[in-house]
Formats: sequence, structure tokens, C-alpha cells
Amino acid sequence: MKNRIELSVEPREIGKHNSRALRTSRNVPAVIYGAVEPLNVSVGEKEIVKYNTRAYENALFTLKSNDKKANGIVVLVKSVDVHPLSRRPQHVDFFALDLKKAVRVNVEVRLEGKPIGLSEGGLLNVVLRSIEVETLPTDIPEFFTVDVSNLGLGDALHVSDIKVTGSAKVITGGEQTIAVVSAQDEEVVATPVAAPAAAAAPAAAAGAKAPAAAKAPAAKK
Repeated sequence: MKNRIELSVEPREIGKHNSRALRTSRNVPAVIYGAVEPLNVSVGEKEIVKYNTRAYENALFTLKSNDKKANGIVVLVKSVDVHPLSRRPQHVDFFALDLKKAVRVNVEVRLEGKPIGLSEGGLLNVVLRSIEVETLPTDIPEFFTVDVSNLGLGDALHVSDIKVTGSAKVITGGEQTIAVVSAQDEEVVATPVAAPAAAAAPAAAAGAKAPAAAKAPAAKK
């Protein structure tokens, strides 16, 4: 089971004045939506700075709060708005999960090995650094690893070459190129694809159309 991180949040009053006061006290306005009715909360700035990194991408957080409505909710960090100059977090969106329902997330793809094509004068070009998958929240992979050691000049690895386990189902097209060894005078251009669903969009029910991306309620300042 995927480990969960406890994160303290507190209920907050809406309004620009209250949001400014929170930021002054090193707290960040936030909203919770998804599998629950939308809730307005605040969270410590220090915690958001710590967890707003690739290392905690797709991490599951269990909220702790004096507000019974928020206490115990399991969430993903959907987005963090950052001030363009100070780089301090300004607002956070939490996506509340139903642990029995699949979600769609983007998962990092890591390459290992040295392609044999490099000794033939080739260059390794990385085209995709993450893929979209549909999986139960407790089965979200931390990353996928693919071995590029056997790639010769002109060879490529595709999404279909990734080995997926557990409940995960790959949504990104299998024909999409992950990495290719090309001649040094060639340029590799990623194949255009449709914009992926929101990181925490609920998965479609069996036999139904894929759902639209989850929309957060308008941010309340």
C-alpha cells in the first residue's frame, strides 16, 4: 500500500483580506474538492514548500484538522500557485480521493543504461519524461524504469515497452516514443498529443467514455 503523509490543515474564512493575513503569517489558502463537498482551509507554507517537489509528486496526504469535515480526508496535491517574484506558494488545490476509485495521474519515466548506439556516433534523445496512467490511488507508481542499453543507432523505445503492474492502466498511446538514438545531425520532435486529463480526474467506469478533466471550484481569495 502506498505510504501516506499526514498534513495539518485548518478551516479558514474566505476573502482577499483573510487570504493576505494568512500569507503574512506564513500560511497558504487552500481548497479541497473532488470526492467531498468543497472546503476552504489553510496549510503551513513550510509544509507546501517541502512537498511541492518531484519527489512528492502523486504522494497521498491524509489531512489532520480540527474541522471534522476535513479531518481524515486523503488527498493529492492537484496544483500549487506560486508568486512569480518571491516564489512563495499563494494557493493550493487538494483533490480529495475515494480510495476505491481509480484516478488518472502522470508518472515519471526514468531511463537506465547506456545505449550501444552511442558508440556508433548516435545521440540519445529523450522525447517523453512522463506518461499518463489510470490506477487506484494506493497503487500509484512512484516512477517507471526503462532500460535503453540495447538501443542501437536509429532504435527507439515506445510507451508500449513499459512494463506496468498492479491496477495501473496506461492511457498515453503505446505508439508514443519515449527515447530514440539518432544521428547527431538529426532532430527528434515529440509527436503532438491531446492534452492529458487532470492529474486527479476520476477514472471512467467500465465501458463508459473517459471522463472530462476534474474542475476545481473557482479559487476563493
